[in-house]
Amino acid sequence: MKRRAFIKLIAGAGAFWPLAARAQKPAIPTIGYLGTESANAAPDRVREFLRGLRDNGYIEGRNVGIEYRWADGQNERLSALAADLVQRQVTLITANGAAALAAKAATNTIPIVFFTGGDPVQIGLVPSLNRPGSNITGVTDLNVGVGPKRLELLRELVPSATAVGLLVNPANRTRAETVTRELETPARTLQLKLHVLNASNDRELDAAFESLTQLRLSGLVVGPDAFFASRSKRLGELAVRHAVPTIFAYREFAASGGLLSYGANNTELYRQVGIYSGRILKGEKPADLPVYQSTKVEMILNLKSAKALGINVPNTLVGRADEVIE
Repeated sequence: MKRRAFIKLIAGAGAFWPLAARAQKPAIPTIGYLGTESANAAPDRVREFLRGLRDNGYIEGRNVGIEYRWADGQNERLSALAADLVQRQVTLITANGAAALAAKAATNTIPIVFFTGGDPVQIGLVPSLNRPGSNITGVTDLNVGVGPKRLELLRELVPSATAVGLLVNPANRTRAETVTRELETPARTLQLKLHVLNASNDRELDAAFESLTQLRLSGLVVGPDAFFASRSKRLGELAVRHAVPTIFAYREFAASGGLLSYGANNTELYRQVGIYSGRILKGEKPADLPVYQSTKVEMILNLKSAKALGINVPNTLVGRADEVIE
């Protein structure tokens, strides 16, 4: 081979090598993030989820991609959204509430990390908390189990109450039935008549608060549900507008004017969802990761709202609060 031809051959090959290297670069893993709420309703949770991923060395856009899918409070869309993520062959799916059940129904091979406020065994997500088995594990808080305590706190704040409301989401039937059964016995013990109110969209939410006056209810307990969680701020504002003592699970509610919140710290638990997701991306199996259970409940008391409602908060209750908003 002549020297000039050999140089051209080497130069041509050198130009090709970078292209070949780029072609052989492995694709980064992709997480399918399936949420029951809307994107603008969950910034704190997404932030903590990404923080949990970073704890395991994964940074969105650098070494992991995320496909976000939001049902905007319309649970009937979840099956199609989950199927879309499966069709796109994502590496892993994270899902909350009813979205977790939709993800489980859509795949038994792609790893799933869920977040739920219910009992994962009771609602059919896993057969066991310690050994979830198959392709799914996740995180659960205490928001169902502490329902009776919320009712007791409401009675403590409004000792003259004889009838109170319980707000549930009928679109999430299993959760609504569980929460209702959970409060029936303590309501009788406290000599309170319990009225169940239903709301699965914003229009019904407004109507539920309008009915409180007509029913002459002295207070309201908001049941744990992803739809309500995504509207924590709005619920706080409605409680102020209708001047009704209301208790819910999340701090955002109390910070927006609700009387009191009592429940697990959801944002911290979403960080755990990110941690579990990172561990699975590194090679651990969902079946080997026990369902993470929250062990801490926090109480946030809004004294400004209590004053506006004419409620004299006992000093003992103020002292038990993890945070007091004045």
